[in-house]
Amino acid sequence: MVPVGDPSFQAFATARRMTRRNAAILLVLAASVALGALREFLFLNLNYQIDFVRFDRSISYAHSLFQGWVQGAGLSELLGLKWVLSVLYIAMMALLSVLLARLLWGDHRYRTAIIIGFLVVSILALVAHFLAGSVPALSSVSIHLLHSLQYPVVLFFLVAASALGPRAESGSATDQ
Repeated sequence: MVPVGDPSFQAFATARRMTRRNAAILLVLAASVALGALREFLFLNLNYQIDFVRFDRSISYAHSLFQGWVQGAGLSELLGLKWVLSVLYIAMMALLSVLLARLLWGDHRYRTAIIIGFLVVSILALVAHFLAGSVPALSSVSIHLLHSLQYPVVLFFLVAASALGPRAESGSATDQ
């Protein structure tokens, strides 16, 4: 144990203080987790409602609030909403990933790679979705690929990757 008054403790405490950059990183991560939780609520209830409409069930297990939002929607509208929300969530996570990379490394050097990565994985998921009719196992692959893009998975990989190399300098433009 190092006493609180010891100079080595003071140096550690100073190095660990919350900067604007660190606060922004935490804010982006918190926003991505909150969006992931909202996505879970929306898609879980959307899937319940799709099941209710598709199979003409007598009871919908979707949350009553969600049922009110989609009341009267047919199967094609619900499926269309699911595609729109999927694309929207992928775009939001891509934007948050670009922002987080900017905060972690201090510039936009990874912006193009992140966007291309999101596009490539999205296209692979779409191809797997269309091929799932002849190769059923690809349905699960497609779903997992899309989920990795719609939740903050990429953001946490970016945080882990930032620990492997040099970080943005403290006192850079992103820190002020």
